[in-house]
Amino acid sequence: MTNPNKKQSQIPEQRSQGRHLVFSHIRNNLQMARIDIANATGMSPATVTAITAELITAGLIEEVQRVVEPGQSKRGRPRVDLKLRGKAHIVVGMKVTAKLITAVVMDLEGNQLGKAQTTIPRRLLSREDLMKLIPELVAKAAQSANLDVSDLSAIGIGIPGTVKADTGFVDWCPLIEEQEFNLKHLLQEVLPMPCFIENDANAVAMAELWFGFGRDVPDFLVVTIEQGVGLGIVLGGKIFRGTQGFGAEFGHTKVQIEGALCRCGQRGCLEAYVADYALLREAELFSHWSDEPNTEQRLIQLYDSAKSGDLTAKSIFDRASRMFAMGLANLVNLFDPALVILAGEQMRFDYLYAQPVFDAVKESTIQRGHHAPEIRIHKWGDMMWAKGAAAYALEEVVGLSMDQLNNGETAT
Repeated sequence: MTNPNKKQSQIPEQRSQGRHLVFSHIRNNLQMARIDIANATGMSPATVTAITAELITAGLIEEVQRVVEPGQSKRGRPRVDLKLRGKAHIVVGMKVTAKLITAVVMDLEGNQLGKAQTTIPRRLLSREDLMKLIPELVAKAAQSANLDVSDLSAIGIGIPGTVKADTGFVDWCPLIEEQEFNLKHLLQEVLPMPCFIENDANAVAMAELWFGFGRDVPDFLVVTIEQGVGLGIVLGGKIFRGTQGFGAEFGHTKVQIEGALCRCGQRGCLEAYVADYALLREAELFSHWSDEPNTEQRLIQLYDSAKSGDLTAKSIFDRASRMFAMGLANLVNLFDPALVILAGEQMRFDYLYAQPVFDAVKESTIQRGHHAPEIRIHKWGDMMWAKGAAAYALEEVVGLSMDQLNNGETAT
């Protein structure tokens, strides 16, 4: 016998899934008519009309009149599209690095409204440093957008290391003195809006999903290369984090038994061969080749030396390229993604995306019966990481708005 209570409980769940699906289609296509949403999702026009009415009432989307292109007929009733309502939510996204904390102010449509940054006072931050610096930067970023802090819906923060996003618990971060603490709880004590903490590579994957190359791709990977090596996995349009929330640590997969020392304390990690500190460390083993105190400038000098024919410098980048290609091939064999996106500061150096790297990936992946994934380079600029954290904050506040709709719904 069918349980009527179970059937009733499924109705709000199905409606919730429908809302998320409709919202995602509007977000990914920028503007869509109701009939186009129905065709794309397989929902009935009546269901789409009901769901979009709820989203309009919640303030998440709005109606706009479609612009008639030259040559198109203007007869009949004007076509009405739906788009995200930008001012529904305004958030600040932040990225903590070894040198700076950068912040960007974004609305629900992905428009950048302002930005700010502050320098890191010392090599390793304490929890007290974060509780002081982050609220100050929130206020500075809001001011840059001519907003008050009270106008913000949420704060998103991306940090390197292992982070349990659903609770804001930081297991390990190479930039913070203390380990195993709840950063979200600490920040909620000093900030008047919700705070969301995420691994920085996952945040960039969220930015690709919301604003970038991943809009129309349900399954893709984002590999970030900078001070470390990160991975964001998107499956079915959602970030995959693993059972405990600490998954996708691509930089700490092993490529050499008893190999080079990684900053995580283990040996043989991919990061220990590809990250900027690894390249510079290996260069110092051969000779004291630079007095430049700035890490970024030293890396540029090393790269220029390799391009100029210095055999030692060239060997360092060649090995990093081979290790990176091996790591990418392993990812392709594991996930069979439609798209792999490479992002991060080191994308300005072509040793990570030169044709020999792609050739090596192809040679090390199973090709029989299917084609290789598309590999794209996305040079976001200096605000890439902060925009990722903003995208994560937007994802979360939209989820909270959807929850409010669910709580106000009665099964019929």
